[in-house]
Amino acid sequence: MPDVIEQMLTSRRLERIEPNVEHSLAVVQMAERHVATAKVLEATEDHGMAFTAAYDGARKALTAVLAIEGLRVRPVGGAHRNTGIAAAAFVDDPSFDEFDWMRQVRNATEYPDLDRPTATAQDVAEAIDAGGAIVAACAVHVRGRG
Repeated sequence: MPDVIEQMLTSRRLERIEPNVEHSLAVVQMAERHVATAKVLEATEDHGMAFTAAYDGARKALTAVLAIEGLRVRPVGGAHRNTGIAAAAFVDDPSFDEFDWMRQVRNATEYPDLDRPTATAQDVAEAIDAGGAIVAACAVHVRGRG
């Protein structure tokens, strides 16, 4: 088990569960659909929804990696951030570096504040590329274990 995973288990940011191949495969398929939906929504003015679809695809794919490894992020502060950190311990792919900025833009879009910009058309395009790469890397891992 990678050191970061042991640390996250000790600090109770992660918990052990039974590995679930069927669930992991289904979540990867859902993640792929979310990215496809983001591509459709990209042509609309609803940048927030398009961005969120790409982000949710990436987040769910990361969750699938953890599920197939027998892990789940605990519902404590920073759960989405913890998901990205933990999944990166199992899948070494440069696309994972993109997840944190996506998380920040998603938060600013979901919880608007005058000090933080919401998703733009450019953010959507970049999130589709980044989310698609994250989902693809996670799919290879999950399907390889399934």
